[in-house]
Amino acid sequence: MVTSPPEQPGQPAPHEQHAEPEQGAAVVSVSLDDAHRFSKPAAPRIRLLEGLGVEGDVHAGVTVQHRYHVKKDPTAPNLTQVHLIPAELFDELARGGYTVRPGELGENVTTTGIDLTALPRGTRLHLGASAVVELTGLRNPCSLINGYQGGLMKQLIDTDAAGRITRKAGVMSVVASGGAVEPGDTIRIELPEGDQVPLGVV
Repeated sequence: MVTSPPEQPGQPAPHEQHAEPEQGAAVVSVSLDDAHRFSKPAAPRIRLLEGLGVEGDVHAGVTVQHRYHVKKDPTAPNLTQVHLIPAELFDELARGGYTVRPGELGENVTTTGIDLTALPRGTRLHLGASAVVELTGLRNPCSLINGYQGGLMKQLIDTDAAGRITRKAGVMSVVASGGAVEPGDTIRIELPEGDQVPLGVV
């Protein structure tokens, strides 16, 4: 995780100094589920817990909670505490004949106005008044997506003009600062200092 220097007296916290508002960037919907199901029902509000994830969500925890990762190494750190997906993806899928609503792909936070997958690793997103998540990587779509809607998996993994695989199923993050998040909250972007490393799969 990105570490911040100590705060100086009379100075705003580092994340307040560098967090830039993104025009039109906002939270569209929030979701959580206390059991391992593919989709997560929408909620009026969620609360993020620092270092853990979404309060009451099955994927919250210090160590990995996704079943696939637990089988590999249950002691590994949980880099997938909060899943975010841009609502613009649903518009793209609709043009291909698929109807997908917020939470149905298992995300906790549905956003608008941000190209999430283009952000570098370590980017911090300030959600609402106090919650902050730090991006750790891309979600790797699994075959369960085809069980939800046939052929959808192929829509979420593509190949660009250079032959590189592109993944569109959103991004994963950890909670850097806790707080409540609800639809309509604005989003501010804080890019990491130093080299900008593209998001890899987590």
